[in-house]
Amino acid sequence: MLTYEPGGTVGHRVDARAKLGFQLSFAIAAFAHTTRSGLAVLSVLALVVLGSARISPLRALWSIRLPLVLLAFAPLLAAGTLGPPWIDIDDGIVTALASYRVVLILLVSTAYVVTTAPRESRAAIQWAVPGRPGVVLGIGVSLIFRFLPVLQSDLQRIRNAIAARGGKNASLRRRAELIGVLGVSRTFRRANRLALAMQSRCFSWNPTLPPLSATRLDAPIVAVSGVLLLSPLL
Repeated sequence: MLTYEPGGTVGHRVDARAKLGFQLSFAIAAFAHTTRSGLAVLSVLALVVLGSARISPLRALWSIRLPLVLLAFAPLLAAGTLGPPWIDIDDGIVTALASYRVVLILLVSTAYVVTTAPRESRAAIQWAVPGRPGVVLGIGVSLIFRFLPVLQSDLQRIRNAIAARGGKNASLRRRAELIGVLGVSRTFRRANRLALAMQSRCFSWNPTLPPLSATRLDAPIVAVSGVLLLSPLL
């Protein structure tokens, strides 16, 4: 899983609010344009976004490998029928295009995660959603960005520990049971520690967040976002 990496790329220098707006616009355009030509244009745009963050497309695809497997099976399930002709190619193609647009959205999201610090994301969300709802939403997004890599690391340690103790010889069901039970137990322990840490640090509804400032670099991003938002109406 990719996480925030400090850097000086174009993607890092773009304001977090512009990046959030672009993600929303890109997702809307991806669901509005389901044709091959529309997805081809969005594919080029997704590659440009990855290039602006200096992320290899292969690395980005590897980071989303788990949902990628599920999305790859979806067209096969959609194409299958319970009777003759047994395989419906048209249904499979429609589902494949739908799965592909989800992949494009995930690729753009990886660029955002790598180039945007969690505190900047929180500041951008609280700017867009004023009041306590924005604070709660910003906290949730910030914690997700910080918490998921830690949980993934915990699961990998559990798998390594099971393998070191000869767990590879156990049945798949037994290994899944061990990983599930230990993973949930460790997740709850970390959640309790997180709650205690927030209380110890006098968690506040009005934290001091990093200042957000738009630059000339944000103008093209805002313009492209506007085109993507209006494209379903064209």
